[in-house]
Amino acid sequence: MTRPYAPLCGLLAALLLAASSGSHAQDAAKAAKFYENALKRYEARDIAGTIIQLKNALQADKNQLAVQVLLGKALLADSQPGAAEVAFNEALRLGVDRAEVCVPLAQALSAQGKQQQVLSDARLSMDGLGATTRRDLLLERASAYSDLGDARNALSAVQEARKIDPAAVQSWLAEVPLRIRARQWAQAQAAADQAIKLQPGSAEALYQRASVAHASGDLREALATYDRIVALDDKHFEARIARAGLLADLTRDNDALADLTAAEKLHPKDPRAAYLRALINDRRGDAPGTKAALKQVTDLLDPVPIEFIRFRTQFLMLNGLAHFGLAEFEKAKPYLELAARQQPGSPLLKLLAQIALAEPNPTRAQELLEEYTRARPTDSQALLMLASVYINQGRGARAATLMQEALKQQDSPDMRAALGIGLLQIGQDRMALEQLEAVYKANPKQLYATLALVKAYARSGRTADALRISGEAIKRLPNEASLALLDATLRQGSGDLAGARQGYDRALRLDPKLIDAHLGMARVDALTKSFDAADKRLRELLKSNERRADVQFEVALLNELRGKDDEAEKWLRSAAESSGPRELRADFALTEWYLRKGKPALALQAAKTLSGKQPDDIEALRALAGAQLANGDVAAARLTLTNATRKASFNTQQLVSLAGLQLQAQDTQGAAYSLDKALSSSPDNPAALTLMAQVDLRRNEPAGAEAKARQLLKLDAKSEAAYLLLAEVASVRREPAKEIEALRRLQELSPRSPNAARLITALSRLGRAKEARDAADQWLARNPRDTGVMKAIGDAEARDGSFTAARQRYETVVKLNPQDFEALNNLANVLIRLKDAAAVQVAEQALALRPKDALVLDTAGWANLKAGKLDRALQLLRDARLRSPAQAEIRYHLGIALAKASRTPEAKEELQAAIKAGNFDELDEAKRTLATLN
Repeated sequence: MTRPYAPLCGLLAALLLAASSGSHAQDAAKAAKFYENALKRYEARDIAGTIIQLKNALQADKNQLAVQVLLGKALLADSQPGAAEVAFNEALRLGVDRAEVCVPLAQALSAQGKQQQVLSDARLSMDGLGATTRRDLLLERASAYSDLGDARNALSAVQEARKIDPAAVQSWLAEVPLRIRARQWAQAQAAADQAIKLQPGSAEALYQRASVAHASGDLREALATYDRIVALDDKHFEARIARAGLLADLTRDNDALADLTAAEKLHPKDPRAAYLRALINDRRGDAPGTKAALKQVTDLLDPVPIEFIRFRTQFLMLNGLAHFGLAEFEKAKPYLELAARQQPGSPLLKLLAQIALAEPNPTRAQELLEEYTRARPTDSQALLMLASVYINQGRGARAATLMQEALKQQDSPDMRAALGIGLLQIGQDRMALEQLEAVYKANPKQLYATLALVKAYARSGRTADALRISGEAIKRLPNEASLALLDATLRQGSGDLAGARQGYDRALRLDPKLIDAHLGMARVDALTKSFDAADKRLRELLKSNERRADVQFEVALLNELRGKDDEAEKWLRSAAESSGPRELRADFALTEWYLRKGKPALALQAAKTLSGKQPDDIEALRALAGAQLANGDVAAARLTLTNATRKASFNTQQLVSLAGLQLQAQDTQGAAYSLDKALSSSPDNPAALTLMAQVDLRRNEPAGAEAKARQLLKLDAKSEAAYLLLAEVASVRREPAKEIEALRRLQELSPRSPNAARLITALSRLGRAKEARDAADQWLARNPRDTGVMKAIGDAEARDGSFTAARQRYETVVKLNPQDFEALNNLANVLIRLKDAAAVQVAEQALALRPKDALVLDTAGWANLKAGKLDRALQLLRDARLRSPAQAEIRYHLGIALAKASRTPEAKEELQAAIKAGNFDELDEAKRTLATLN
């Protein structure tokens, strides 16, 4: 495995770092012992004991990755899906490879009614997963589709899973409820029979057969099969509940109540037993008993998130009817409304419309308006309202189409203004301006159109025209505060802070309560370094507007300008939390803030919130993908970028940006698609040409890459990108002389550290060690503090086996920069090769700087194992393996550690996986060790 080579450090800073990590290492070792005990308990199915030991481990060290993974699985087994999800999310945050947790995470989400998330969450995509994991995840997706009423996709997922493993019983069990829902009794029976054939005597397979009989009306067969199941497994809860319901239907109340009592002991939190008991009590005339049972249903279901109820119609109706039976109509209403949505033409449509207007709920309002305008297509007010909803949702195309159709029936300035804004949203600036200019020319006093025209000019970069129109409009409508505010905002954007201050002052004289004008004035104060004045104004606004996102955002910016990062972050986070679904500014800023400050996990959380607000916004998707890549979740980033590219128009800059991220995510095909779109409209764009050449190289098409490099040189004879491409092309073609020639030419044109490092690395790789060393020494003689070149020659010397020389290079780097984790890690590897006891100390220093890097964890684990510190080594190597299970050398190292710990089955599994991956230095040793275990 190619790994970074990194540093020793005799400096005070390094010693302090090593000392500070000592207590952490002790905590980690203590946590590792708790984990190993928990693992044994889990294997013995002592779930309660497992959870206790894992929580003990987390008290010792809350960042133990393996602990979080096992805790999630244990909590899931203990019917705590919400807590399980938290544990799996924490494991993902800590860096676990998603293949390790995607199936149990999907199960935890489904158990909470988050079926849509099972289908849409990028962490649950099929890309890059092994066959068994794909099969199990497909069945979870089938269940989610079924809950959402999508029978076709549910069955397709089951069939796809069956292709992966035709002999597995799971796909047949999953098919039965799908067929039942479609009332396909014969197919359901056939699937149940096949499951029984594969696993004779299986209680679960028999339950599916009983379900078919029950649903199809064969009550005698259903009852007989339920009896058989309970005889086989008296703790089969679903069979108990189903038999109780059937017995109640047959008015065998005493037998039904016996089953209900047994079921309640098995799962006291399931509401179905209580509701069946209420029905029996009501039939018997027991009003107090009925009320108590209904109250039990609502007590159980009310705390459950509405998302859970939404996808389980039975529970939805149980709680709605229970509240209705208790005369709690307001509480019953949301559950019954959700049920009504599944019934087209329900009388509850009027109620839903009123709720949508009162909440407000724009999505629901859109649905109601669409239905209304289909019935009354000439109602101009309704059409405008619907267009406004579309515009607020960022769906300019829909708004434009709606207004174009409406204008065929009736011309209206408001409609033309809405049409113009819709066209702006989809990038049709010229057509948009034509509409808005026509409205303004026809009626300059039409405020809505005038404001839209000014904003359109500003968006198009025509600031002078925007200011001209706003100035004319202010003269015609001197009492309109909104015009004065817009004019001031334009002037501020153009750098005319004095004019902006006058504009904001005018707006405030017209409307002293206009918050945007106060915020604009505060921004001008901040930009002119009148920080105290800005602070005073914002504090006054906060007294009565403490939850307004725009006010909080300005407070954040002010604190950033004053250098108060902690306060800036606090207010920026608060602004994002307070922002509405169409307010994205704070979310973008918060995502960028966290990335800039080196907090990728927090950046990802912010980006998810951002894209959740506007899932079709290209920039939001790009921000999400960037955060996913920063967290190492390549598969999720690829899905996000594919979605963004499909939604993107032919904006070259946007497409190039997406393509760059797609290449980072190893999505060559996706990048090619994006770049084809970009080059179709801008064939000489240097950035697009450079990236497309990279695509050609990844496709093993060097001729295409060379052609693009030559095209870049025609555009700019000194193009660094062109010479880099020519060097890569030569490398692919195995033309070393041409590769070195291109790199030397690059270094001549741009004598920079990265270019010098590239030349040195290439010389070393091509076996020209002396030239590489000479080039490095010549550069370092002129640039003695260039750590990039030092690391490049150190890597070259390490590859050549010159470990003593490499050690000296890395030690020099660390003296210059004690925080260089790569140099520390590489040095630790060199010290391991030299059998130097300092390897552990150096590796732990690197780990303290980069605790979530799989290769750094692996180096530290291997160093500890070589030093005889087995517990610490196991903890680190387990963590590394969970983060990067595809790395053969990591799995080899873990296998050796497990063998030393007498965990033979686990050791064999890891060594077999490493050997299967192959192509690492210790492959032969791995085979020998595995042979001894066998």
